[in-house]
Amino acid sequence: MANKVKIKYNIVSSEGTIKNSKTINLEVSESKNMYTVHRALVKQLNTKRKGNANCKNRSEVQGGGKKPWKQKGTGRARAGSIRSPLWKGGGVIFGPKTKSYTKKLNRKEQQLALRNILYNKKNNTTVIENFDSLCNSISTKAIIKKIHGLDIKTTERLLIISMKKNSNLYLSTRNLKNIELVIANQINPLSIINAKNIVIETKALDIIQEVYNGQR
Repeated sequence: MANKVKIKYNIVSSEGTIKNSKTINLEVSESKNMYTVHRALVKQLNTKRKGNANCKNRSEVQGGGKKPWKQKGTGRARAGSIRSPLWKGGGVIFGPKTKSYTKKLNRKEQQLALRNILYNKKNNTTVIENFDSLCNSISTKAIIKKIHGLDIKTTERLLIISMKKNSNLYLSTRNLKNIELVIANQINPLSIINAKNIVIETKALDIIQEVYNGQR
């Protein structure tokens, strides 16, 4: 059963001072229903799996349309096709085929799992008013300094959620292995769970409330 909760975030400037606050409403499940998080995580991890074992059977092997030799009179065993599994280069009997590991998960369950994770990470979440002030130029040193100003360590996993694509922010953080940048409508369970800290743009909170709160 989902319960409506209000999450209040303090909005800070790029220097780390509190400027305002913002509250969003999310429907989260009770602790005993947290299995949806596990299901969403398993679905995402399984989607990355790609079965590459693939043997061809006799119908898929090239050639063999003509009978190798006539049925009788040659002294050799009867043969109908060079694609027979008994022949070298022929098909394989009961060989492994490419397998799909994809798990099905309803959209509402996926949204509920994301809301639960975001709710559990609320104490490790920092909301910034505008990412343009966080990174107004392409500079990795500058973004590291700004992150340290927010009392966040760059040695720990950090997830940055922006309202839209920000080229300056992307180019400044792409060489930092512990920082991941995602757009608000494309967040996923694995990124949030792996992150020690989360930095969200203020306008991204409205997108999260609209997209993942089942209002679409």
